[in-house]
Amino acid sequence: MWDSLIEFLSQDWALTIKVFLWVLLTLVINFAAKIILDRLDKQALKTDNAWDDSLIYAVRKPFRLFVWVYGFNIVLSLLLTAEQKSEFAMVFQMFDASLIGIVAWFIVRFFKQVECVLQDPNRMKQPMDATTVSAVGKLLRASVIITGTLITLQTLGIPVGGVLAFGGIGGIAIGFAAKDLLANFFGGLMIYLDRPFKVGDWICSPDKSIEGTVEYIGWRLTRVRKFDKRPLYIPNSTFMNISVENPSRMTNRRIYEHVGLRYKDSAKVKEIVSQIESYIRSHEEIDQGQTIIVNLNNFGPSSIDVMVYAFTKTKVWTTYHEVRQAVLMDILDIIHKNGADV
Repeated sequence: MWDSLIEFLSQDWALTIKVFLWVLLTLVINFAAKIILDRLDKQALKTDNAWDDSLIYAVRKPFRLFVWVYGFNIVLSLLLTAEQKSEFAMVFQMFDASLIGIVAWFIVRFFKQVECVLQDPNRMKQPMDATTVSAVGKLLRASVIITGTLITLQTLGIPVGGVLAFGGIGGIAIGFAAKDLLANFFGGLMIYLDRPFKVGDWICSPDKSIEGTVEYIGWRLTRVRKFDKRPLYIPNSTFMNISVENPSRMTNRRIYEHVGLRYKDSAKVKEIVSQIESYIRSHEEIDQGQTIIVNLNNFGPSSIDVMVYAFTKTKVWTTYHEVRQAVLMDILDIIHKNGADV
């Protein structure tokens, strides 16, 4: 009797010690992983390589969660007998599914970080276009999530074929019910493919009251920050039916003015026009490769109109106005020096 009791207690204590050691080992590994990853992160920041930073950032949280899940799986295996394990088969399937989810989480985090690196001018010598990187990143992350979901369902014993068949039938019904959502999705896809504008561009539409700077392009809507700083949220399907101007992509900005001279100064018009043209053609801020026109244009009801037509080298809105003001002031000086006036 005593031998049986001692043997039973010995087995019970042995199990307790095993469980305690596994729990302790899980805690130690988790703590050690935190310290190691922190040190690796500090070392990675000192290097010029941006990809090691991305990898460490992506692996940090998923790896620590993996340690907890794996450790808990081992502890539960120790506590259950062979018969009990068959009863808890669903729990172990969920463990396997959670491991798949952790791997998918790591890949998604890595893709997200790579997306940030590719458009960061501080990390890349030639940063990629933010709109293109965002589109490719979203497609890759969506692919990983869908693939991970299908593998998880298969791991849990749910037939993937049936799910896909149901999705095909349900997709038709959803398509009719969510046609606007699908229209916005394809509108966003057209923006990514045709690239009429990108994040940071100034856009406007002659068809709609849309003007501002593009801040975000999503699959459903695009956010434009108007010049009064109010956000404007535009469904992507709108861009399939309207014309969009992109002033950010203009090559030059235009100066187009009509200067009205007094009729009593008509004898001086020819000389004034000649001097203004010489001035425009020698101005360092005027693009000499573009069209330049300085001509008497019209006999108005109260003035002789001279057209000044030229393009500035700068595309920056504020700088353009500074150049335009300087040109107009100098034209006024030319008129006054000839004893004429507007």
